[in-house]
Formats: sequence, C-alpha cells, structure tokens
Amino acid sequence: MLVLVLLLTGGAAAGCGGRATTHHKPGTSHEQASGSTGTLLTTDDGAGHRLRQVPAEGAPEVRVAARPDSEDGWNLQLTVRNFDFTPDSTGGAALLGAGHAHLELDGRKLARLYGPWFHLPAAQVPEGTHTLTVRLYADDHTAWAVAGKPVEGTLQLTAGPPGTTGHSHTPAASQPASPPASTPASPPAEAQADRTVTLTVRDGKVTPAPGRTELKRGERLALRVTSDRADTLHVHGFDKELALPAGQEATLVLTADRTGLFEVETHESDLVLTQLLVR
Repeated sequence: MLVLVLLLTGGAAAGCGGRATTHHKPGTSHEQASGSTGTLLTTDDGAGHRLRQVPAEGAPEVRVAARPDSEDGWNLQLTVRNFDFTPDSTGGAALLGAGHAHLELDGRKLARLYGPWFHLPAAQVPEGTHTLTVRLYADDHTAWAVAGKPVEGTLQLTAGPPGTTGHSHTPAASQPASPPASTPASPPAEAQADRTVTLTVRDGKVTPAPGRTELKRGERLALRVTSDRADTLHVHGFDKELALPAGQEATLVLTADRTGLFEVETHESDLVLTQLLVR
C-alpha cells in the first residue's frame, strides 16, 4: 500500500509529463479571477473579463507603435512599464506587474500577445482607418485597471486597398503599389517553409483528425488553417498566435527552434488541431 501511495503521488507531481505549454494551467477556467492583488470590480472589459483595479502609482502601463513591414502588414511594438510578460504562468493567480496582452481592431479581438513584438498581416485589416487597441491582462485573465478604466494603449491604423502596403498614423515614406517589373515578387509565406500542414475546423471538428506532426529542429513549418467561425490559433511553447477570420484561410509560419512536444489549439473553441513533435 505504501508503494502504491508513493506511485500515485509521483504521478500527480509529473502532471502532463512536462509537456511544453504557455496556455492556462490544467483545471483552470478561461477566467480564473484568482489572487488577492488589487480590487476585483463588477465591471468588465466588454468581453467578459472583469477589471482588476490597482492604484495608479506603480500600475502597469502600455503604449503601442506600428511600423509598416516591407513585405506585408505591420510590425507592432509594445512598450510596457511596471509590467512583464509571463506566458509560462498564464492561467495562474494574478500578480501585480505580470500577465499578457490582447490585441483588438475596432473592438474585435485579433490575438493574445505574450511579448513586445507582433506581426499584423495586411489581410487582417480591411481598407480604411481603424482603431488598434492593446490591453493588459493578469495571468488569471482579469484586465488590469486604474480608476475604473482598463490599462490600454491605442493608435489609429490606416490600411490601403488589397495588394498595397498600408501605413499607420506615423508618417512614413510612400510605398509603390506594386514592385518594379525587374524586382521578383516575394514568395508566399508557405513557400518559405520546409513543411506545410493544412487543417480545417468545421462544426467543432478538425479535419484531418488531430495527430502528430514530426519535425527536425530548425525546420520551418507553415500551418494553413480554415475555421468556420472567428477564432485564434495558438502554438504552445512558441508564443505564436494567429487570428482566424471566419471562413477564410490563414497561414502561420514558425521555425521549430526547440525540441519537445507542443500542442496547436484554438482559443475560443478550445480544440486541439495537432501536436508538433520536434526532435
């Protein structure tokens, strides 16, 4: 009996076999609302995440800037103060000055951010002028707030017609609508990858059925995903996310620069799409 108890205890400590993940911890809900930091308000951020209010002095701060990418879209840079990105503890209790961010376009969530840089594809931004918002959240998914308002940074982003290079509110040199005839067009993102995996999500089911995709360390993988509903693709362990517009194919390219077993899933529908086994 003693041996059995020890084995069971050891199994509990091992958890999921040490699989690499940056998502919320097993057994926690999407909004854990835990921890004693600050004051948990009854109001929310408009998407169901309650506000966690802290004093203005020493509170987290964020600013966002957008720089046109020479190939596609924009590179966003988040400048934070009194705040650290903590992807490894997402889903845990709220600790002051720690957590992640949400990226919104005109109030619609595009992605969850675990670091100061994010590439926003032009395909995700319709033609016209839009409001881009970055809001800071605690590890338990409550929104940091000061004086009853979420901690966030905004900017105006203007996108040109499809096929042209967009620009932000920051003045930038004009870009030609198309490259000169002597300049070869850039290959599509998946053409730059060593492997391509195509997945479809429809009516809560994944096609082909979830399995394992084996890669060698250093290989580049293109994930081509089409979802019948708006969602967010998340690759555990790589801090990679991609907005999935309803009914449109979206492609995420990543370099398998670390070994281990990593899950690829959707945030809203909470579906496992595949597992990446990197050796």
